[in-house]
Amino acid sequence: MPTLEHNGLVDMFRENPSLAPHLLKLLFHLDLPPYTTVAVVEASLDQLIPVEFRADLVLDLRDDRGAVVLSIVLELQRDIDRRKSYSWPVYVAVVRAQKECQAVVVVVAPDAEVAAWAAQKIDLGLGLGTLQPLVIGPAIVPEVTDQAEAEKETELAILSAVAHGNGPNGLAVVQAALGALGRFDREHAAVYFQIVYNALRDPMRRALEALIMERQTEGKATFPAFAERLIERGRLEGIREGKLEGIREGKLEGIREGKLEGVREGELKGKRDALLRLIARAGIALTADDRARIQACTDPATLDRWVDNVLGAKSASDVLS
Repeated sequence: MPTLEHNGLVDMFRENPSLAPHLLKLLFHLDLPPYTTVAVVEASLDQLIPVEFRADLVLDLRDDRGAVVLSIVLELQRDIDRRKSYSWPVYVAVVRAQKECQAVVVVVAPDAEVAAWAAQKIDLGLGLGTLQPLVIGPAIVPEVTDQAEAEKETELAILSAVAHGNGPNGLAVVQAALGALGRFDREHAAVYFQIVYNALRDPMRRALEALIMERQTEGKATFPAFAERLIERGRLEGIREGKLEGIREGKLEGIREGKLEGVREGELKGKRDALLRLIARAGIALTADDRARIQACTDPATLDRWVDNVLGAKSASDVLS
């Protein structure tokens, strides 16, 4: 089942079609054919072959006469899948035959190992022809730490946070990306925030939470209000509600180290709140029993799984499986 990360990142390219050719020029320094428009087209590639092949997204670049000059087949790849070395050449061949234009496969792979695998040339037979996927992964996505750059290239900053958020400069990369989410509407920004947050391992999550708590205490608002609220009402709520006096006295270190139970309770509440918001955004109806089940859940892994289930779900039972 598609995950929040998969659908959210694909939607980022779908809702901003010019992003893919922009990144091809920015990251790969490619000279694209002259074009005036970019449009999302049907991703089903089954017209010329008996078995359906469906890419995550197909984008057509058209010139001023309306002719397709380049077709971009975009795939979001979270895991190594050996079958792709056979299906990706099919995508390119079908698009070229249908539209009589150039075609490329662009793979978005936030994981370094998956990206390295996806970037390998695909031998089409006897070394007589190859397909070279263009991979947007950690090796080519820069570490965006400058806030001005993140606000100018926000989608790139999001990809950077997902790819490099757990690295040595992870906190600066994540901070820049989250600080730039204000350019999106609240629903999209919340999804991108959750994608970045889900990509972080526990040490970096704790560092981010501590940073936001310090900035709030110092009165320095450097994150969008919705991002602060998501964490504040989640992991930080258990601290803030019962330990306000300690915060006023500047005893932040003691709070971080000594109040783990409050943090755990706050974490669970934050996950439940995020889940309920995503379910509402997806238009899925919940019964009273469904809501009670969510509120009663005390297993973080289960709540994470339910969050991942939302975007591919059609009913509450799909989410709570």
